[in-house]
Amino acid sequence: MKTIVVISDTHRNTAPLDKISVVLSECDYIFHLGDMVSDAKEIMRAYPEKTYVLAGNNDFFGGESEVVLDVEGRRVFACHGHRYGVKSGTERLVRAAKKKLCDVALFGHTHEAYTGEQDGVLLINPGCMTRFSPKDTYCYLVINGSKAVPTIVEIR
Repeated sequence: MKTIVVISDTHRNTAPLDKISVVLSECDYIFHLGDMVSDAKEIMRAYPEKTYVLAGNNDFFGGESEVVLDVEGRRVFACHGHRYGVKSGTERLVRAAKKKLCDVALFGHTHEAYTGEQDGVLLINPGCMTRFSPKDTYCYLVINGSKAVPTIVEIR
């Protein structure tokens, strides 16, 4: 069993990250899906071996455009989502994930938390942590063999 913390769209609001520091320390992988790569610097310093940072549409220096990772028999595709037009739908994202032989796709950009399945791909958007959001959310994803269970968590 592996656990993954997925965060996105922090937009220089790092206070919620301090509130989940124990969760970050105990999980197996951390994904920051972009908008603002700089917000993930402390996480990368503390956990370089398990942290993946993706570049968003507001990130001009640093971060990967996409990452593919094999976890417990599942293949995870991670990106910010803007290059796949996720604000207009997830069809392009699903096609990209399937092309990369992935059955889990992590994305941000919309600022709206979401989990669902489309054409055999588990889609996960952890939501956002902007100062203007009514809720600060992240996703706690548990992968155990072929089973993947995402939970959207509100930070209080």
